[in-house]
Amino acid sequence: MPTSKEPVKEDSTWRQRSEIESMAELSPQLEKELERLDKELWISSEKLKEIVRRFQEELDEGLAKDDQNIPMNVTWVHSLPTGKEKGTFLTIDLGGTNLRVCKVTLHGETTKDNNKRYEIDQEQYKFPNSIKSTHADELWTHVAEKLEDFIENKGLAKEYNDKKKMPLGFCFSYPAMQDRIDHAVLQRWTKGFDIDGVEGHDVADQLRAKIEERKLPLDLICVINDTVGAMVASAYNDPATIIGGIFGTGCNAAYMSSISSIKKLSPDDERLKDKNGNTRPRMAINCEYGAFDNARKVLPLTKYDVQIDEESPRPGQQMFEKLSAGLYLGEIFRLILVELTDRGLIFVDQEKNGNGKLREGYSIDTGFLSQIENDETKDFADTRAMFKDVLGLDVADEELDVFQRVAKLIAVRGARLCACGVAAICLEEGITKGHVAADGSVANKHPHFKKRWAKALDQILGFDSVGEDQDPIVITSADDGSGVGCAIIAAMEMEDRLQWQAV
Repeated sequence: MPTSKEPVKEDSTWRQRSEIESMAELSPQLEKELERLDKELWISSEKLKEIVRRFQEELDEGLAKDDQNIPMNVTWVHSLPTGKEKGTFLTIDLGGTNLRVCKVTLHGETTKDNNKRYEIDQEQYKFPNSIKSTHADELWTHVAEKLEDFIENKGLAKEYNDKKKMPLGFCFSYPAMQDRIDHAVLQRWTKGFDIDGVEGHDVADQLRAKIEERKLPLDLICVINDTVGAMVASAYNDPATIIGGIFGTGCNAAYMSSISSIKKLSPDDERLKDKNGNTRPRMAINCEYGAFDNARKVLPLTKYDVQIDEESPRPGQQMFEKLSAGLYLGEIFRLILVELTDRGLIFVDQEKNGNGKLREGYSIDTGFLSQIENDETKDFADTRAMFKDVLGLDVADEELDVFQRVAKLIAVRGARLCACGVAAICLEEGITKGHVAADGSVANKHPHFKKRWAKALDQILGFDSVGEDQDPIVITSADDGSGVGCAIIAAMEMEDRLQWQAV
């Protein structure tokens, strides 16, 4: 079964437009369904440009006022790192699937261990399914327990105590308003979380209360978003970094905005002053643009997108994320397969016998789609085994061909949409070159994401398409934003506090 060829330019025929070519002889009914899906899921370059224009409008609205569709949250991170930051820090990352605790040692300009500029010792704890719909007290108790376990297991209690506390950085990857860097009020849960008693509250205070309750030797220095962390961590090693992007369970970006562009902040705000009383020139903005186009003005929604939104914990919110982020790509794929099954086009005998888990929501994740596209085993044995192991279904040759093509359609659409937010930021700030440090499973594990993303960015910004590695704006793999980036920001904040104390 030959692999598909991705053309350089758009063409008038539907298959070439969507980068799909026929890989096998299919029944006329299935061929017709694939043509329909291709037309529904394909996003042309002109449509991408239309999306980006609306994106720019919503970015401006978020910079002008609070409580806008894209919140454009200020972070109180006023600069990128110098690369000289040093120290040992504890960081925690409350993500969509796991809680990660890290001990990070920054060496600054001093290098050791094969020229690594930092060392990291970490543990990852998977969230129980019940956590996502529990109460605030249970969430923060769980987090504090894991912090305590880490401190004990790593022997940190011997180094730190009530008089000498270990600096703690908190990566909280959800939309939050910040009046200062060690404070963050959750605006809304995303990524499938719906925990009562947290929205509208300061997550830093809630965590501090549990830390104090357990008498843990920790001092919470900063609360950051993973996008800001990715940008800062990457800039620590790569000064060409311009944007931090997350293309994983959710989607988001952060960048350094000029203070003059942030109209919702007064230039006389004392929080913007340095120790000499001068207004700082820049501020890191956490866009939280997964909420782009919640009003459904420009995004090309399919019936599958509408169904996902209606059945989500927060209907009408995070619309852009629901079309492009890793949490949802596998579910789009599953809904399409359910529809084809209901129409008697695939899994006919197996469905009659009630076999499989195809009708279980979110039983397919983005890794499932990546494996389908990346399978190089003979007769696609890995893909067949995956369908059997995950869904309990046997795959016929004709069905395999359909699944490969559908997986590709969904992944291409997701990658092309992900380029829109970055393009809008570049146009807003007049950025013409640099590196977009991308973190997340979709960006770094899907075999073709970066190529497709780069191609879409070329079409939007008018590059000469010399190749994703030679374009003026290049996507790179982000360094550890939630661990290392969080530690670097804590180091920067502590240094800033020392300078103020010296005034």
